[in-house]
Amino acid sequence: MRSAVLVLTALLMSSCAALSAGPAGEPDYATQAAENLALGEAALEDKDFLKAEKYFEHVRTKFPYLEAAREAELKLADLDFAREMYPEARDKFDSFIKLHPTHPKVDYAAYRAALSYVEEFPSEFFALPPSYEKEQKPMYDALRAMNGFLRQYPDSQYAKDAKVHADDARQRLARHELYVASFYAKRERWKAVVQRLEGLLKDYPGTPLEEEALFNLHDAYVKLNDAERAQNTLREVLKRLPGTPAAQRAQKMLGS
Repeated sequence: MRSAVLVLTALLMSSCAALSAGPAGEPDYATQAAENLALGEAALEDKDFLKAEKYFEHVRTKFPYLEAAREAELKLADLDFAREMYPEARDKFDSFIKLHPTHPKVDYAAYRAALSYVEEFPSEFFALPPSYEKEQKPMYDALRAMNGFLRQYPDSQYAKDAKVHADDARQRLARHELYVASFYAKRERWKAVVQRLEGLLKDYPGTPLEEEALFNLHDAYVKLNDAERAQNTLREVLKRLPGTPAAQRAQKMLGS
């Protein structure tokens, strides 16, 4: 009986040891905050997200008065970003900004929060409808966030990338407006076409889609028998696209 108890005890201990060594077990923490951060970063690089989270949380809670704890807060947000948990990542980045508004990396947190919206853009996978036919909210959110970032941190090292993402979101939204205007044009709902194209030109100026939008708007006004607005639209082409083939075309259509 005693030997059976000893065997059972040995089995239980072996099982516990196996569990602690597995993914749910505690990592072998180092004594210094910087060392634990490095171990967390290595785990994150290896996509061992659970272990990385434990290291970063250890630094954040065990060394709250050190700069390493602030770094750990950012790393926890980056961790959610890497796991494609974008709303959770945004919450963490936003919390960092509120808690540490003068931190040297506050612009990084703001940029990454804005970038999380970009990551939520609809897929352009060839088997799916194009993104301009889908829900546009992520694009609106990304444009708002990137524009807000550029206003607040114009000199940030991330400003150039933020402008690229803002321009991309603006063009995607303009493409959606063109798509909707085309939908209405096929049904000869010319007032709706005008409304969409006027909105595109007002809200998303400067995109490569301006030329198409302006000439489509001209055609819509012609369909509505509004000669004055049709001609004004051609003059808008001259104003917005001077010295281009589009301007030459508009000039010929104006008859001068």
